[in-house]
Amino acid sequence: MWKIIRIFVKRIKIYNSKMVENNTKSAVEYCEETYPQTCAEFKKIQAEMYETFCKKQRNYGPGNISVGTSLETKEDIKLSLTGLWFRINDKVQRLKQLVVLGQPDEVGESIQDTYEDLSVYGIIAQIVQRGKWAK
Repeated sequence: MWKIIRIFVKRIKIYNSKMVENNTKSAVEYCEETYPQTCAEFKKIQAEMYETFCKKQRNYGPGNISVGTSLETKEDIKLSLTGLWFRINDKVQRLKQLVVLGQPDEVGESIQDTYEDLSVYGIIAQIVQRGKWAK
């Protein structure tokens, strides 16, 4: 009986030391060590999205997001965020049609493109909220 208890206590100590070791790592270090392929792909997708974002900025400029305002007032920011909400909703509705309902694509925008647009609009909304858009 005591032998079983000693083994159990030893296993608890080993488990606790591993937990302490894991808790000294940052969340990034933990994820990159535990899920290296997932993290690498995440970074790759971010880089692809950033490049597409920059190309679209060069084509359209910041006015399509600021809706012609200077984003100086709360009302300007609300207008911009409302416009972003509509764009995000359009993408969500598109995904619903393609993924959930299984409707065929008829406009030539892939599911991948739709996910990318949705992600980028989310980031743009945060930039607007933080007061950094077009600066």
